[in-house]
Amino acid sequence: MKVLVIGSGGREHVLAWKAARDQSVDQVYAAPGSPGMTDVAECTGISEHDQDAIVSFAKQNRIDLTIIGPEAPLLAGLADRLLDEKLMVFGPTQKAALIEGSKSFAKSIMKQYNIPTGSYEVFSDYDKAADYVKQQGAPIVVKADGLAAGKGVTVAFTEQEAFDALHDILNDEKFGEAGAEVVLEEFLEGEELSLMAFVHGETVVPMVGAQDHKRAYDGDKGPNTGGMGAYSPVPQFGDEDISRAVREVLQPAASALVKEGRFFTGILYAGLMMTAAGPKVIEFNARFGDPEAQVVLPRLESDMSAAIIGLLQGGKPELSWSKDAVLGVVAASIGYPGSYEKGKPIKHIPEADLLFFAGVKKEGSELQTGGGRVLLLAEKAAQLNEAKEKVYDKLQQLDDTYLFYRKDIGDKAIFRASSDI
Repeated sequence: MKVLVIGSGGREHVLAWKAARDQSVDQVYAAPGSPGMTDVAECTGISEHDQDAIVSFAKQNRIDLTIIGPEAPLLAGLADRLLDEKLMVFGPTQKAALIEGSKSFAKSIMKQYNIPTGSYEVFSDYDKAADYVKQQGAPIVVKADGLAAGKGVTVAFTEQEAFDALHDILNDEKFGEAGAEVVLEEFLEGEELSLMAFVHGETVVPMVGAQDHKRAYDGDKGPNTGGMGAYSPVPQFGDEDISRAVREVLQPAASALVKEGRFFTGILYAGLMMTAAGPKVIEFNARFGDPEAQVVLPRLESDMSAAIIGLLQGGKPELSWSKDAVLGVVAASIGYPGSYEKGKPIKHIPEADLLFFAGVKKEGSELQTGGGRVLLLAEKAAQLNEAKEKVYDKLQQLDDTYLFYRKDIGDKAIFRASSDI
């Protein structure tokens, strides 16, 4: 089988890495790919936004399966285009991907189909939104309605923080069209769980859980990012917690999209708050989480590509998962998620089996920073604390002149596990 992975980030690197290890796969391509992915994929350099070139490449090279990694091509209708050309693609159509593309749409689906989530209101006017904040008080969650690369969410612990976030989104138009509307949402208390599933219509095949760390700095301080590290499994949540989340969230969401004429094929991601009353949805994504994919897929022992093909052909594949833990830490450009410099050398990169590159480019033989999140280094071990020790031992080798990373990924789970002994 020939597999084409669309995208160039860390999520796409691990997708290509996993596909390259699948027994069913002979060749992996990436569009565009990156200099960090050349060990597992032939990088075409074709932009993920160039639908004509992607279709042409897929036809000429007789691609058997195209897996779309990032959200932007999905919302631009790349899956629709490939389907129109009778090509096999794993990723939702433009209509189905709206579950991620519009937070207000996702909230309306949850409300209509009784999928548990926090209360909310949608606004396009700053004054009306500010009045709502005054009525509700803080803490409150402020979200740009559209795609904002994981940076359009503010958990405001004071009313002033909420007013500032509203001003950035609605008045200063910090996120452009993505901020034409804002969703003000109830602050949910509990612990977060990222739960993803392979979905085709009403067939839902869940993965193991993961937890990521959104804040930029240690102790969950600083601004929200696209994710600074993740780990799997999440020992504080057992099999019954996962089953309940599938039963109350993922399965109803997949069924709701079918009923709404938005048949979903691809990865449905539920960002959950595990509250005292049960799982509640923080957000839905229409693709693999990043960095969650980098810690979940290394635990998948089954042939991913064959499982996807089986799902697309109407089956319900059974997946086998390693009991080992995987913990991964993101190294990001200094200044991220704000402004940062590109083109800085990445030196003394540790050797690791689970090293996934994101924002990188190459000048001659030198690998350089090309984005905010630059790489993720993960390790696998029998226990989470062992995986963490191995990761941070290796990260000490990395030249961090132009990079930074959190030092506390997984700490809460490891502390809780040690306290339970």
